[in-house]
Amino acid sequence: MQLIRGLPNASLILQGSALTIGNFDGVHLGHQAILRHLRAKADELHLPMVVMLFEPQPREYFSTENAPARLMHLRDKLFYFEQAGVDIVIVAKFDRSFAALPAQQFIEDWLVRKLNVKFLSIGDDFKFGAKRLGNFAMLQQAGEKFGFTVEDSHSFCLNELRISSTAIREALAKNDLALAKKLLGRPYRILGRVIHGNELGRTIGFPTANIRLHRQVNPVKGVYAVKVRLKSGALFNGVANIGTRPTINGMNQLLEAHLFDFQGDLYGQWLEVELCHKIRNEMKFPSFEDLKKQIAQDVETAKTFLEGVE
Repeated sequence: MQLIRGLPNASLILQGSALTIGNFDGVHLGHQAILRHLRAKADELHLPMVVMLFEPQPREYFSTENAPARLMHLRDKLFYFEQAGVDIVIVAKFDRSFAALPAQQFIEDWLVRKLNVKFLSIGDDFKFGAKRLGNFAMLQQAGEKFGFTVEDSHSFCLNELRISSTAIREALAKNDLALAKKLLGRPYRILGRVIHGNELGRTIGFPTANIRLHRQVNPVKGVYAVKVRLKSGALFNGVANIGTRPTINGMNQLLEAHLFDFQGDLYGQWLEVELCHKIRNEMKFPSFEDLKKQIAQDVETAKTFLEGVE
């Protein structure tokens, strides 16, 4: 799979494309269905399968403070895109000049002349271009004029609930990990590289693997029973705190995972942390001794819950 950063660079290599455009936050069941269908159409038309997305996401650009929590980072999306058989991912920079680009100019200059689109799969509620004046009907008209096919990527439902990134965020906010799992098609997981921390956990008997989340708003926070998979494939039960660590006046969003029955050094390794059950909210304790006692209780709660969980 090839990653292209910036639309100008994409025009240098694409002689044709089967394309979809979107945020793909979570790469949930609906996204997966779109990607499977696009893969089939790309094979049928003998074209590369191309996904275009934006960084930052448009809502993050327009409303930084009120933007919804991301379900995953770009690197996580790329992982699932590769599994889905995507040939090329184009990451377009969403900035002031792109936001001001007229919809018709985006179609003619980028989709037609530079990306040479032959097949476009897009949601019928997709809006684009300056003042969001571009829509599905405009793309259909352009397809007839310039010779590319536009297909509606229908919404998918689970028991009459529309599968969407918003629905998944709402499920996570309500601690309904089971519903989030159904909508995602897999358990909710956080992937990341272990960094050096302040080693406070080690001093109170609960060493942790720390992952910086790099998010302004996180979709989950609190203490969870987790399963942690190492790059080697080894799987460990554990307990994780996700948040800012108020007892030590932490500032950055951090995931701290304590792995049961693990001995070794995890610094620099990539971990996949699967959230299995929320134990409690994050809270500030009056002393480190109180924190230590609560962590011990959290460990026992997590061990009890994870017994027999595959």
